[in-house]
Amino acid sequence: MKNTAHAVVSTPVNLDDIVIDAEGLVNEKPFQAVTFGARIPKDYFVTSGVGECDITVHAGSFHLALRDAGIERYNIMTYSSIMPGIARLIPKPRDLVHGCVIETIMACASMEKGVRATAGIIYGWLYNRKTRQRYGGLVCEYNGSLTAQEAGEQLHASLQTLYKNGFEEEYELRDEKLTTESFIPKKKYGTALVAICFSNYVYPVLSVR
Repeated sequence: MKNTAHAVVSTPVNLDDIVIDAEGLVNEKPFQAVTFGARIPKDYFVTSGVGECDITVHAGSFHLALRDAGIERYNIMTYSSIMPGIARLIPKPRDLVHGCVIETIMACASMEKGVRATAGIIYGWLYNRKTRQRYGGLVCEYNGSLTAQEAGEQLHASLQTLYKNGFEEEYELRDEKLTTESFIPKKKYGTALVAICFSNYVYPVLSVR
């Protein structure tokens, strides 16, 4: 079945019809406006890959690592290291559109021939000690030349450091998941990467007028 993308088209607003007062924008020809809060990443999948190339990194080993991870057809953006409480692990969607934006938490290591490239991500979920409800998640990334085992040990220690500095009193840290990629490139450049990829978002509606 052929995938079909649907676009939402809004009616243009003539800027000449809008005046500004002390309270904000007022349209002389009234229209409905929706104010959204900061969007919240929801469904995510985890992937990883390696690549090596004799030409370059970005358009070479990095691209091939993205291909190995199955995300080379998308425009990649990166976040810092926080998981929303509503986030849900899913299989990689099949209906992602070529060229769409995939926002990620990514660990990426690029090394030269003969030097180990290791990337790893660990994340765990915070649960409120009183209500037992999931609050959110913490993520740590590693990129460098340690072995996968050494990187995993460092990631566990890093996650515990985050947890014990600001969260331990109120929350329990559970359900930790670790993913690593590690190899020694035989070509001039090599890249290892691990990524948490978000596929959709919740938009809180703050007001409608």
